[in-house]
Amino acid sequence: MRTLFLSLQDLLGKEYTEAVCAAQAYLTGSDVAVLREIAGKKVDFYPESLQARLSSLLPDTGTAVLPEFPKALAGAGSASFSQATRIGMAPLAALGFFRTGENGRLYLTTKSEHYHASLGHNFPGFELIEYAKKLGIAQITHNNTRGFISRLLERELIRCVNSLPAGDDEALERVLASSSPKTLNRVINLQTGSLAVEAALKMVLARFYRFQDSDPQPEYAGRIPVILVMADNSGGRSANYHGTAFITQLLRGLWPDFLASLEKNGMVRVAPVRINDIGHFRETAETYDKPPFKAAAFFHEIILMNYGAVRLTKEYLTAAHAVCAAGDIPTVVDEIQSSIWYPGLFLFKEYGLEPDFVSVGKGFPGGQYASSRIITTPKLDTLSQFGALVTNGQEELSSLAYLITMAFASANEEHIRTTGLYYEQKLAELKARHPDVITEVEGKAHLSSLFFKTAGDADNFSQKLNRLGIDISAHTYKANSAPSALTKLPLTADRTMIDFLISRMEEALKD
Repeated sequence: MRTLFLSLQDLLGKEYTEAVCAAQAYLTGSDVAVLREIAGKKVDFYPESLQARLSSLLPDTGTAVLPEFPKALAGAGSASFSQATRIGMAPLAALGFFRTGENGRLYLTTKSEHYHASLGHNFPGFELIEYAKKLGIAQITHNNTRGFISRLLERELIRCVNSLPAGDDEALERVLASSSPKTLNRVINLQTGSLAVEAALKMVLARFYRFQDSDPQPEYAGRIPVILVMADNSGGRSANYHGTAFITQLLRGLWPDFLASLEKNGMVRVAPVRINDIGHFRETAETYDKPPFKAAAFFHEIILMNYGAVRLTKEYLTAAHAVCAAGDIPTVVDEIQSSIWYPGLFLFKEYGLEPDFVSVGKGFPGGQYASSRIITTPKLDTLSQFGALVTNGQEELSSLAYLITMAFASANEEHIRTTGLYYEQKLAELKARHPDVITEVEGKAHLSSLFFKTAGDADNFSQKLNRLGIDISAHTYKANSAPSALTKLPLTADRTMIDFLISRMEEALKD
């Protein structure tokens, strides 16, 4: 991969870092010249020596490289957390796409620690965060004092979602000033992806219900809002996943009695639409876009990572978004799990979609901080400040982590694209060699899965790979979902790592 050599001054601008150095010198009595040296010190984001070291460790995967840590501390988790915890695989130390478990074995993190480790563990580029701390850059801010770095990030996100070239400030200012109803130019900074998507849902519902007593009657007052979500293969709601907030859990069929009560009393309805079935989408949208109902929004991921990594097709989503645009049905593209994993940073751009909301998260801060965003348009920017926020959603170092990850991913778009295609090809070849077990390859590029004929096959495959040091999991618990094994390779994966992973998959498929 291509490395970058950047300083805080390169990333944030000399004018800002000069002001920071002057402020820190005043507060601490430090020599401003020393602080300026820190601000200008370049960091090698991904040294060749580290890349070579990681490749050299591949043969050790799954073996005991350290004595087992003897203290199997149970903790005090809830019953369900404790039951799911595998202490032996918990990290003692980690580097790149490896972690050493408490059991002393080396593991290949082919799930990117559930999307958080987009650049692997202890990515050297994040050393800039430590430099920022030395300059006194404050992590803790308030919504009313959003810092320079967070404001810079907001502009950079708007530039990227609108596919503007870097450095074209004039074009960016035009987009930021636009009042066009479909222009993505508003950012709300939150912490978790659940809060980001919940904010979108609240903005959607604000078109039907007043947020506070002093608000005027909204545009669709008196109509029953209907949220369109992706259906599972039995027609239920379990295929979609939009976070763990109570209100968004309703979208995927949780709290069924509570939702049934809401629907019975005409408060809201959640309507599942079949996967990649545009006829059913049109029929459902038409049914619920007439009184007493109003189709309120279409919430969807592009890759259903909590439903076997099923991928929605470009043709389906293009047609569905056209239906929504014609019917004033806001579209919410939930990219909490897919953003930054594809060239251009957002998968919806590759599909040519023009959504009303885009959620941003998980991979962008690279696991350094909990930090997500919701991006929307002037038309849907409907809530007051206290309608969709968290007090600590504006952290400066979190925003810096975003900028570091975005810079590295943008510089390596070609590597990300070709590596993703290579992985798809190798999985397809694996399927062709084992048609008696593997039925399908799903997902896209780094976020891919294998479908199996039986749940037992998927479980056996995953368990064998775990024993071989590969961190992978089987999905065998969703309604009428094909048994599958999911992978989420870090962006730093290369062909050598992929070849090794495929060889271990091949070994796991042996009788």
